Amino acid sequence: MTDRQGPTRQGQADAVATPHADDTESTAQRLDARYGNTRASRTRLAVVMWSLGAFIVVVFGAWVLWAGLLAPAANVNAVDIAHTVVDEHTVDVTYQLTVDPGTKAMCALQAQDDQHSVIGWKIVEIPASDSRTRTFTDSVTTVDEAVTGLIYRCWLP
Repeated sequence: MTDRQGPTRQGQADAVATPHADDTESTAQRLDARYGNTRASRTRLAVVMWSLGAFIVVVFGAWVLWAGLLAPAANVNAVDIAHTVVDEHTVDVTYQLTVDPGTKAMCALQAQDDQHSVIGWKIVEIPASDSRTRTFTDSVTTVDEAVTGLIYRCWLP
């Protein structure tokens, strides 16, 4: 038996499948189904993308609320200017405090020895004022001779 494609053995199927007229699916539909490009997969992808977008919007909105609206309105900034060792058990700390006018503040001052151990500590209440930047000098009592005095931290009460 011979045909245009050459001789074939009896009982052996042709190596190339021929499309049948009764196939209801087109080649494009079969390829879409094989590689996941169906209506269900497109719907699933759309749902995932919309969910991801909504999640990003919610997280960004929460961050804006937390960082912008719930943050304290006033700000405090303190800078060490100098220290003076008065005697074996006292050191004077001079510092500059910047805070919004009419705002109270508190500062923790500390004295340290030559091994950077804290040997004196004092919390100072700063009253409200009309000035934004003010300079203060406060004495810190120590248990040993200090080599430095400085600001540990300032905050708004």
